[in-house]
Amino acid sequence: MQLEKAIVVGATGGTGASVTEELVKRGIRTVAFGRSREKLEQLRDRLGNPQNLSIAVGDAFRPNDIVTASEGANVLFHCANVPYHEMVSKLIPLGESVMEAAERLSLKVVVIDGIYPYGRRQMARATEEHPKQPHTRKGKIRLAYEKMLFGDRWSRAKVMIVRLPDYFGPTANEASYLGSTLEAIAAGKMAFFIGNMRIPREFVYLPDAAFMIAELAARNDAYGENWHIPGAGLISGREIVRIARKASGGTKPVIPLGRVGLSLLGMAVPVMKEVVEMLYLTEEPLVLSGDKYERLIGPVRATAFEEGITVTVRALQRKNDPFKGLE
Repeated sequence: MQLEKAIVVGATGGTGASVTEELVKRGIRTVAFGRSREKLEQLRDRLGNPQNLSIAVGDAFRPNDIVTASEGANVLFHCANVPYHEMVSKLIPLGESVMEAAERLSLKVVVIDGIYPYGRRQMARATEEHPKQPHTRKGKIRLAYEKMLFGDRWSRAKVMIVRLPDYFGPTANEASYLGSTLEAIAAGKMAFFIGNMRIPREFVYLPDAAFMIAELAARNDAYGENWHIPGAGLISGREIVRIARKASGGTKPVIPLGRVGLSLLGMAVPVMKEVVEMLYLTEEPLVLSGDKYERLIGPVRATAFEEGITVTVRALQRKNDPFKGLE
């Protein structure tokens, strides 16, 4: 299938910005859709004002806004998300809005999601056939979300779900467990790390994820299914911090946050309280298998952690100080 024109809903978020960059790099006509004109213009400027990128301001909860912005597109990348503490009430309405727009236009839809529907790990390397037995509120709502996306009510829109573990990269933000940690280290500030820093976990580098997502999106035979986007293996928090400090030149402390710390922080920052029920993923990490992707597409794109974290930290430093490294 030829990716002729794409729209990225939620283009200024962590995954959305990375997917937008990958599509533009491939020469695909791309519409970056989001609520904030300022953030969309910042994204366009960061990418060098490419001719094949346009921006569209709108509300993803309004299907008409998406329909208007999607003129001429044949693939919609749904990268928009909702804050943790609004997931139960807003996730499915957001997805329904996107799917309604896609249904009207007979679009193919690539939905970026996580691993919450699986619940506790039941396979050493989780394939797409891993049982979905969520035991948390967020896992259950994410499973209901999947059922809605693949539901019979959509006959013209074709959808796939790509599942990522936690991620990092130059565009990652507070929606990622690791994003805010690396931002703080890059800024030379004290940082927090969610979960146990000794237990190795899986993280995916967003430019790698965006490359693999774009590869799948161009395949007709990938739609109607779930796909895993694995990282470059496992890495502990301690090793992440070592690499990030080396890249930043900083030495400020990094404090691990467990249940008590997150609960206390949650009194001031609601989203932190909501992270508590997902801590099981930091204690019993679920690792994604890339076998299905490799059978259809080829080798998984996996940048070494040393390189990916270093590039991320230095990009974050340049964002905070455009003259960093030019002295």
